[in-house]
Amino acid sequence: MQQSDFESISRVSVPELDSILGKPFPILDDGFVRLVDYMGSDESIVQAARVSYGKGTKKVNEDRGLIRYLMRHRHSTPFEMCELKLHVRVPMDTWRQWIRHRMANVNEYSTRYSVAIDSAQTTLPGEWRVQSVGNKQGSDGYLELSKGDHLTKKETEFQKFATDIYNERLEMGVAREQARKDLPLATYTEAYWKVDLHNLLHFLALRMDDHAQLEIRLFAKTIGEQIVQKWVPNAWEAFVDYRLNAVNLTKYDTEIIHALNTSGKDGAKKKAIELGLLDEQGSTAKKSREREELESKLKDMGFSIPW
Repeated sequence: MQQSDFESISRVSVPELDSILGKPFPILDDGFVRLVDYMGSDESIVQAARVSYGKGTKKVNEDRGLIRYLMRHRHSTPFEMCELKLHVRVPMDTWRQWIRHRMANVNEYSTRYSVAIDSAQTTLPGEWRVQSVGNKQGSDGYLELSKGDHLTKKETEFQKFATDIYNERLEMGVAREQARKDLPLATYTEAYWKVDLHNLLHFLALRMDDHAQLEIRLFAKTIGEQIVQKWVPNAWEAFVDYRLNAVNLTKYDTEIIHALNTSGKDGAKKKAIELGLLDEQGSTAKKSREREELESKLKDMGFSIPW
């Protein structure tokens, strides 16, 4: 093929994203997310899916339909053609959850080479959450203000004490890599995080969920609503419709709903006993996380719990 056989290609630009390049979005008391760079757009997803060059001849509504089809049927490769690079400041304990998502390129602020960031996440008296009884890794509600006020004062004292010890070690000549070891997990760290759209949406699906820890949920919501939505509006719309606000039905779920639809509550209850979601007497005394998740889905869809 000759050079003249190829259409010229210009770098994709998204004006809505260009307008927020470098702009920090504040999160928590001293955290932020800001967009450093990006590659691709909705158009790039379509181009990759069609393996074509340039804009092609498809209409905008057809492009939207293709993106929704790709998202609906989990054809992920075209979404990997888009990338974001973010600069984030985040508490270390939240960053531990963040870094578990391994499909990204990361460069974190090093407290071996540099003095630790002189900032730690603080908690207002009304923000101390109570441990959930039903969810071992979650919270449910808040402590009363009098207890919260006591804990906030103790937090302030502790963080100052830890910072004073750290600074004293540095002043005495202790190596930064050792002086840092007693800093609290509330200490802020910073990182550059580059990720493709497919893996970013997986991150957002998990971390924007109501069951995710509040702190990382705030970061995820900011990334999704303030950056991704502006960057790839069609892909974001499809993600919200087919992932974020969708209900995933398991084999057990569909069998129960089918039984409810064809045989009523008695049929659904019988099927639940057969599947082991209820005990032999049809009672909910037997703990079943699968049943609890099914009940939540039924409520969301407007069904009455059939047992």
